[in-house]
Amino acid sequence: MKTRHIVYISFVILLASACKREDFLDRFPLDAISEQTYFKNENDLKLYVNRLYDYLPVQRARNPTAEDSTDARSDNYAMGNINTFLSSQYVVPPSGGGWAISDWANIRNVNFFLKRYNNAQIDQTIKNYYAGEARFFRALFYWDKVKRFGAVPWLSSDLSDTSSMALYGPRQPHKVVMDSVLADLNYAVTNTAEATNTNFAGRITKDVALALKARICLWEGTFRKYHALGDEQNYLREAAAAAETLMNSGRYQIYKTGNPSSDYYNLFIQEELKGNKEAILARRYIRNVSMHNLTRDISNVWPALTKNFVRSILMRDGRPTSLSPLYQGDDTPDNEQMNRDPRYTQIIATRGFSFTNNADGTKDLMTLPRIPSVVTGYALVKNYSPDPLQWVQSQSTLDLFIFRYAETLLIFAEAKAELGEATQAVIDRTINEIRSRVGMANMVIATLVKDPQSDFPTLPVLLDEIRRERRIELVGEGLRFDDLLRWKAGELIENPETILGMKLTPALRAQYPASQISNVQVNANNYIRVYPNITARVWTDKMYLYPIPTDQLTLNPALLPQNTGW
Repeated sequence: MKTRHIVYISFVILLASACKREDFLDRFPLDAISEQTYFKNENDLKLYVNRLYDYLPVQRARNPTAEDSTDARSDNYAMGNINTFLSSQYVVPPSGGGWAISDWANIRNVNFFLKRYNNAQIDQTIKNYYAGEARFFRALFYWDKVKRFGAVPWLSSDLSDTSSMALYGPRQPHKVVMDSVLADLNYAVTNTAEATNTNFAGRITKDVALALKARICLWEGTFRKYHALGDEQNYLREAAAAAETLMNSGRYQIYKTGNPSSDYYNLFIQEELKGNKEAILARRYIRNVSMHNLTRDISNVWPALTKNFVRSILMRDGRPTSLSPLYQGDDTPDNEQMNRDPRYTQIIATRGFSFTNNADGTKDLMTLPRIPSVVTGYALVKNYSPDPLQWVQSQSTLDLFIFRYAETLLIFAEAKAELGEATQAVIDRTINEIRSRVGMANMVIATLVKDPQSDFPTLPVLLDEIRRERRIELVGEGLRFDDLLRWKAGELIENPETILGMKLTPALRAQYPASQISNVQVNANNYIRVYPNITARVWTDKMYLYPIPTDQLTLNPALLPQNTGW
């Protein structure tokens, strides 16, 4: 049986129950942490911080097709029901909306800890370690707030009256808040334990803090650049430096076993990621102890990839479909997947893919795309296991990534390209190392040609291709919508290809039972129309931020003005 890499412990505090009746009014409350009885030793600090671990950004731990899934809101997916946010149906909420009291509770909990952890009678280095963990989480929580709302109040102290957590101060500018986030990340990197320290195995280490720092700094640097906030260079350099530190550590590498046709797919259906050198941090699951429902969620409502995503996958020779002589067209599913990047058949269900490996040795093999269950015909099979044991309600024991080394390599490549410092040596250490897993042709800067069908026609070809590589390698990992936000590329949502599926020609349609696909509609070119009543989704620039709920503006007028356009 596996031992857990990350331990989630319910936060329980036992207070002494033997008190004299006359001392009753002096007893500490049983439903709150008391400074007089807590924060005394290392275990107190550890137990307090443990409850924050539930909020680590586990890869697709939640339903990947949920309304607020970052992939469901992107140009990668087209789900059965059009996303509310992408159809101009989202309105300013009267309450909640990401700004309720409960939405700020984690930040308050971190601040409560940071005001009291020094009371512990232990070595200062140990105290600083747990403070580093807490500040790691505060950085994560505040980054989520900035992504959603932009300017937000920065709280560095706890509020003792949780019933009045209306945040009566004004919002701080985006840049000011993110500079504070960077300070928290730097503190975490400096004060958390080395990854090699077995006493802190499974906890936030310097390497984990560096991985989050690299992710956040790339997001912030590119957001500042493409939204014209200025001062992006420092964040891009911080992103590159954090990623390179991990690369130079020698502790991580791309997972490959010499099976390029299956290694990428198999990476995401492993029951044991402990010891996998691509896992900077993973969430591990144990049968009858801690399990999840991801495989069942996928099979119940298949994440359907868009025509736009599928077209973006390169040919095996490293060229786009618009430029490669290897491209066979898309009149049939077999032709479309022929000669493509080997990740194609490890991301998308194609002929011969096994949906079920039965105990008796038989298999449920794909012969035709499973429409209309998969509304576009392109079924995402990343994280999907053919083992029926993994489909039982909330019984899956497949481990999930939190921080994956491939992302770190992509961060380094993109940051260096944004800085104008991406040499062939940089590409060889990053993009080409990732491609080596599947036997894909190397990226050679000198031979890159701009794709005439590029989603970013004015972008330099190298940056364009790095973005493409990121899109393919990280599909389904919950990062795409954040990428569109930071690149100020929300208008890509309006591309009609983002609500189209595979080509369903009359010849292909004839291979299905008529009753199965009678309601599947196609356009004039025979591509599946996912939403028959619309020809494109809608994007307006106000959608780069969510609105602040009405009740919060009433409670605290200092939060005004409302985010632009709302």
